[in-house]
Amino acid sequence: VQLVESGGELVQPGGSLRLSCSVSGLMLEYYHIGWFRQAPGKEREGVSCMNNKDGNTYYADSVKGRFTISRDNAKNTVYLLMNNLKPEDTAVYYCAADGGYYSGSRYCDFEYEYWGQGTQVTVSP
Repeated sequence: VQLVESGGELVQPGGSLRLSCSVSGLMLEYYHIGWFRQAPGKEREGVSCMNNKDGNTYYADSVKGRFTISRDNAKNTVYLLMNNLKPEDTAVYYCAADGGYYSGSRYCDFEYEYWGQGTQVTVSP
């Protein structure tokens, strides 16, 4: 199984980026998916996640209304559209996938098995 993120770059505050995560070795439609980030000196946090049943989503409060997670099962690809970016969004962003059975709607709290290597997003003037 391999997850490969792309799309991270330097962007000015207020700008937009779309991150992509190309997945191979599993059929994405059967997996929960998520985007996580880790800034220097901080713990990794769940940004946005989606379950594998009905497409319901979870967003961290800090990104609600600005970020949108989506998936294209035919392309085995996960996306994160990020609008109105802020300097505090600067971090390494990771995508993850897991096929386990869980309850509840805090999809980013699931124990994700598969992870990408990360892509750097820097928001700065």
